[in-house]
Amino acid sequence: MNLFDIIKIKKIPNLTWSSSNPLNFKPNLKTLIYLVLGLSLFAIGETLLITANQGVSPWTVLAQGISFQTNLSIGITTFIVSLVVLILWYPLKQKPGLGTILNIVLISIIIDLSTPVLPYPKSFLFQIIQSIVAVFLVGLGSGFYLTANLGPGPRDGLMTGLQNLTNQPIALIRTIIEVSAVGLGFYLGGIVGIGTLLFAFGIGPSVSIGIFIVMKFFK
Repeated sequence: MNLFDIIKIKKIPNLTWSSSNPLNFKPNLKTLIYLVLGLSLFAIGETLLITANQGVSPWTVLAQGISFQTNLSIGITTFIVSLVVLILWYPLKQKPGLGTILNIVLISIIIDLSTPVLPYPKSFLFQIIQSIVAVFLVGLGSGFYLTANLGPGPRDGLMTGLQNLTNQPIALIRTIIEVSAVGLGFYLGGIVGIGTLLFAFGIGPSVSIGIFIVMKFFK
């Protein structure tokens, strides 16, 4: 399978350790381990993007924009955005699961714990390299926790719901979602940087590559 074929991946794989039911709140240990691993990689990737200081992810840009317009804290606006995204699940027939809950809780905790200890590069070149690594880690983490099939995070549930509805490649759907979020966030006053653009245009292919790596090496 070449890179072009990988980017065209349309379905989340069902591996030996994948949960048979996304509403399974008592998964086996291997499934839970891979779920936590995926969420941890996702959170570290998000934090590396923050500490690279070249622009945050599109959804954080959106939360910033809403915060600037409403004078609410970015924590509250992030929660509001997540709630709105979850509401959008209903017409797409998506259901939250253990992975959805852990996504909201675990990622927040890891970001708080890792922000003080991860590198803050001063060189522009290393900031860009760190941003690229960050996007890759978010994609790889997504590959693990989506394959666990214990319920995606709010934004990933939107992605998989739209993919099921349209039957378009995951990379294309994710890119459209991220570009839309950053566009609206920028319009509302959110701060956009090179890292934001790298994430917006790179996360779709990164998720597809992450899914391929999980299928290939973690059967």
